[in-house]
Amino acid sequence: MAIDVPQLLKMTSDQLDELFKNSPAGDIPDGDAQGTALLGTGTQIDANIAEFINLFGWQGKVFDAKDGVLINKLLVFGFRAIIATVYKGPSWIDGKECIVLDYSKTSLLAHRIRDEIRNIGPRLYMGPVFWDKARLVHFSLQFPS
Repeated sequence: MAIDVPQLLKMTSDQLDELFKNSPAGDIPDGDAQGTALLGTGTQIDANIAEFINLFGWQGKVFDAKDGVLINKLLVFGFRAIIATVYKGPSWIDGKECIVLDYSKTSLLAHRIRDEIRNIGPRLYMGPVFWDKARLVHFSLQFPS
C-alpha cells in the first residue's frame, strides 16, 4: 500500500523517523512540489496547523535537478525565495545516503537550516528539518504525476 500525505499527518515523530530510515534516497527530484509541514504528533489539530502553515507560510519547493538547486515557495501567493543547494550525502539521522537541501552557503536568512529527504513513495519525499544539528520538524514534498 502506497503512503500518502494524510497518512503522514497521522504519524508520530518516531514513526516518521522510522519511515525515513527505511526509505531509499531516490533520485534528486525535479520540478514543483507541494510541501506539507509534519508536526509529528498524529492529531487532527496537527493537520489543521499544517494546512495553516501551507496556506500562509511555506508552500513547497521548486527543484532544478540539473543545476542542483531549489527555491522555496512562500506566503499566500507562492512567492519564490530562499535558495538551497541540492546534493546526495550522508544523513545526520542514520549516516545512510539521503538528498541534502543545504542553505548554508546560499541564504543569509536560512544559513543554519539543513533539510534531508528520501523517496517514500511515488513522487513523494519526506524528511527532517535541522537548525544547526537540532532536529525541528518533518516535512513532505508531493510532486504532481
